[in-house]
Amino acid sequence: MRKRILYYIWIMIVCPLVGMAQINTDRVMSIGRNALYFEDYVLSIQYFNQVINAKPFLAEPYFYRGLAKINLDDFQGAEDDCSEALERNPFVVSAYQIRGLARIQQDDFSGAIEDYLKALKLDPENISVWHNLSLCRIRKEDYEGAKRALDSLIVISPRYTKAYLMRGEVDLKEKDTLSAERDFDRALKIDRYDSDIWASIGMLKLMKGEYKAAESNLNQAIYLSVRNSNLYINRALSRYHQNNLRGAMADYDTALDIDPNNFIGHYNRGLLRAQVGDDNRAIEDFNFVIEMEPDNMMAIFNRGLLLDKTGDYKGAINDYSMVLSEYPTFLAGYQCRAKARRKVGDVKGADADEFIILKAQIENQNGKRTSSKSEQERTRKKSDKDVNNYRKIVVADNNELENKYRNEYRGRVQDRNVSIVPQPMFVLTYYEKITEIDQAVHYYKFIEEQNRKKVYPNKLLVTNEETPLTERQVTKHFASIDEQTTAIVANPLDADKRFARSLDFYLVQDWDNALEDLTQTILCDGGYYFAYFNRAIIRYKQLEYQKAEKQFEDNGMGIKMPMKTADYNLVRRDLDKVIELAPDFVYAYYNRANVAIAMNDYRSALSDYDMAIELDPKLADAYYNRGLTHIHLGNNKLGIQDLSKAGELGLYKAYNVIKRFTERKE
Repeated sequence: MRKRILYYIWIMIVCPLVGMAQINTDRVMSIGRNALYFEDYVLSIQYFNQVINAKPFLAEPYFYRGLAKINLDDFQGAEDDCSEALERNPFVVSAYQIRGLARIQQDDFSGAIEDYLKALKLDPENISVWHNLSLCRIRKEDYEGAKRALDSLIVISPRYTKAYLMRGEVDLKEKDTLSAERDFDRALKIDRYDSDIWASIGMLKLMKGEYKAAESNLNQAIYLSVRNSNLYINRALSRYHQNNLRGAMADYDTALDIDPNNFIGHYNRGLLRAQVGDDNRAIEDFNFVIEMEPDNMMAIFNRGLLLDKTGDYKGAINDYSMVLSEYPTFLAGYQCRAKARRKVGDVKGADADEFIILKAQIENQNGKRTSSKSEQERTRKKSDKDVNNYRKIVVADNNELENKYRNEYRGRVQDRNVSIVPQPMFVLTYYEKITEIDQAVHYYKFIEEQNRKKVYPNKLLVTNEETPLTERQVTKHFASIDEQTTAIVANPLDADKRFARSLDFYLVQDWDNALEDLTQTILCDGGYYFAYFNRAIIRYKQLEYQKAEKQFEDNGMGIKMPMKTADYNLVRRDLDKVIELAPDFVYAYYNRANVAIAMNDYRSALSDYDMAIELDPKLADAYYNRGLTHIHLGNNKLGIQDLSKAGELGLYKAYNVIKRFTERKE
C-alpha cells in the first residue's frame, strides 16, 4: 500500500495535472531550486512551471524561472519572468538584479539603471548592484555618474578591486592617466595575485608608450592567468612596438592556440608573417580572417598583395577588384592592379588603371598632400574601416570594458568566494561533462561487471564532473521512474531496481525520493555499498545546498555559516560502511577525505587522500586536494609537490594554484 501511495505522489509531480493546486508546491519548488543550484536549468524550469500552474499568484517561481532562463541566454524570457515576479512582490531585490542583467544583454541600459536604482533603495549595500550600475553608466557614457557609483561601491567595500579597475578605466576614457594609475596601484596593493590588475597596468603603459614596462606587467598577468588569449595579444603589441617581431608572432601563436578564432590574432600574425617573408602562411591567416569576415576589405587587399608576391596574379587581381568595387578612390589598389594586369598581359586593363591614377594626381596637383597623424601611427582600431590603413596592426576598440568586468549576479553564494576550493566529490551516475582536454577514465571492476550484466538501464560510471541533463534526458528519466516503479511493485525486494530508480530520482534532483530508495536498497541488501556511497553524496549535497541558502538569506555577504558536525558525521558513517564492504573502492576514501575537510579534520583528510593515492597513483583529484590541505596546514613545499603532480596528471588548473603560492621574482 505504501509503495502505491509513493507511486501516486510521483505521478502527481511529473505528469500533466488536472488538480494542480493539490500538488505539494513547497516540495516541487524545493526540487526546482536544487536543480537550479546545481545548474540543471532545463530541469528546474519544468519544476517551476508546475508551481506556476498550480499557484500563479506566487512571485518566487517566476523569479527562479527567470534566473534559469538567463543562464540559458533567454534574456527576453528572463525579463518577462522577473517582471511577473515583481508585479506579485515589488520588494524582491534579486528580481530587479536579474531583470537588470537581462536588459543589459538586450542593450537596454536605461531600463537596467532603473532596476538597479530600485534595488539599491531596498538594499543600499549590495555590491553586485553597484557593480552593474557602474557598468551601465559607463555604457551610457555617463562617466560622472559611473564615478559616483564606483566611489559609493569603494566606500561600501574598500577591498573590492574591480571597483578600482573600473574607475581607472573611466579615468582613461577621460584622458586622466594619473588618476587611472593611482586606482590601478591601489588595486594592486590589495591583491597582487589578480591577473586583471597587472593587465590593466600593462595596457596603461601601452597607452603611454612605455612598451618595455608594458611587456613586464603583461608578463606578470600571463604568469597568473596563462590561458587568457587577450593577454598574449596585448603583449604581442608591446613587443611589436619594440621591433621584436619574432616575439610578437610567438605571442600570436600562443593566443591562437588558446582561442583559434581570434580575429586580431590572425590578422596581425598575417601582417607580421608578410613582413618577415613568410608569405604562404600569411595567406593562410588572411584566408581565415576573410572566412570570418567576408567583407573585410583590408584583409582581402593584404591577401591580394601576398598572392601577387607568390605568383598568383589572377587571384591577386580578383582581390584588388573586390576592394576597388568597395573603395573606388583607393589609388594604391589601382597601382597594384595595374602591375598585376601587365604581368598577365592585360595591357588595356593596366592602362585603364594607370589613367585613373594619373587623373587623380592631376586633380590634386595644386595642393601638396601631407600625412596625417592617423596615417603616421603604426596601429589602428578594429572598427577603423579606412582601407589606406591596411598595413597597420589592429588593436581592440575601447568599448570592451563590459566584457572585461562582466555584469555580476551572485545567485549562487559559492560564486562570491574567490578562494581556491577542493575538487568535488565522486558520484555514481550515468553522465559526465565532456571537455576538450583528455579526461582520466575512472575505473572500478565491480562497476564494469554491473555494466556487462546490464543491471541498470544505462551504463553506470563514477565521476566528479557531473553535467546537467538535456530536455530529452529529463523526459527519459521521468519515464524510467515509471518503469522502475512498476518493476518494484512486482518485486519489492529487488535491490538493483531500487538503486536504479534512486539514480533516476537523483538525476531529476528529487533527493528525498532518491534517499528513500537508497535506504530501501540497503534494507533489501545490506552489502549493497553503491547505495551507501550515493546516499553519502546526496546527504553531502543537501548540506552544501542548505549552507548556501542560509548564507544567501541570512547575510548575503558570502560569510560561511558553520554547520553542525553531526550532519557531516551522518555522511561519514555511510562512507565508513562503503570502505568496510569494499576496502579497495578508492573513491570512498577520496570522498571521506572531502567530508573531513568540511569538518575541519585535516589530519584525517590527509590520511584518506594518502590511501586513495596508494590505491590509484594516477588520481589527479586526490593529489590536488591533498596539496591544498598541506598548504592550509602550512606545508607549502609538500602542497606544491602534490599540485605539481596533479597538473602532470592532467588537472591543469593546479598550475595556476601553484603560482598563487610561489612568489615570482622580477
